Amino acid sequence: MTYVGSKGCVMVGDKRSIGFLGDKTQRELLEEELYSGKIKTTEELFQKAGELDIALKITDESEKVRNLGKVLVGEVKLRTTTETKRKRIYATTNGYHQVELSGSDIKKVQSGKSSIVVFGNKFTKEIANKSLKKHWKSKISLKEVGKIFQSVMEDVAKITPTVSSQYDIFIIHPQLDHKQAMELLRNTLISDVEELRKWREKLKQDMLEKTRDIQMATRIITQGEVGRVKKVDGTEVEVILAPGVEALNMDWNVLANAGDSIIMKMEEPNPLNLGDLVVIEDENLCVKKNKTGLSCDIILCRTSE
Repeated sequence: MTYVGSKGCVMVGDKRSIGFLGDKTQRELLEEELYSGKIKTTEELFQKAGELDIALKITDESEKVRNLGKVLVGEVKLRTTTETKRKRIYATTNGYHQVELSGSDIKKVQSGKSSIVVFGNKFTKEIANKSLKKHWKSKISLKEVGKIFQSVMEDVAKITPTVSSQYDIFIIHPQLDHKQAMELLRNTLISDVEELRKWREKLKQDMLEKTRDIQMATRIITQGEVGRVKKVDGTEVEVILAPGVEALNMDWNVLANAGDSIIMKMEEPNPLNLGDLVVIEDENLCVKKNKTGLSCDIILCRTSE
């Protein structure tokens, strides 16, 4: 909930997050009962979820409102299999922007000078609006607005498990006229959405890298032939990589292909012959004939072909 007035801004947001896992049709049935108000308590929610074979993950750690100094930001989001939709409000003294985003793309912006804005599903908004009417006064201070918002949050949390009894509340009162407010909100919105875009890009890149790490890890040789001894110089052993074997660094970049030479080391000099087979047995790199242990600072993998 957000209050925007000529003296300042008040924003409150609960901390509940609910995740659903299971059959799509059954999940939709559960969500319909939950968001229509048929399910009144967390116990009833878990009971119904069990009947529909839906797994729930409920936490009260979400941060739905943020204080950026002269601007407060509130957000609700809906995740689907293909995208994340966000609805945000950026608010300050004498102004606000409501923004709808798909991913980090702005789809719609609605602005105003003063208002009380309530985010949530249809049922929770109805409860909140009724509670606001019950508690509201004609002349009111920002501090009193904060107390009313707290009462409303407590009222809503008693009726639906979609809202937690824990919440964050912020009150700010920068001295701004409407023109100044709109300029500040515009700049804040642009900067904040750009940060979201960068975060999403980094998250995407991290996921791609993790996927690649998993794929590459399956190619690491844990058993089998690696190559043959080409040259021995003290504790250094030059090895020609066998067909189907390549050497990579820690970033999965190829350093040597099949037929190329790499350097391995022994802890102490041992008599080896040219052509001796180098293998990995039980994840240990060694010379097959006498089990002389070898080491190298690269990753030995099967080629992708």
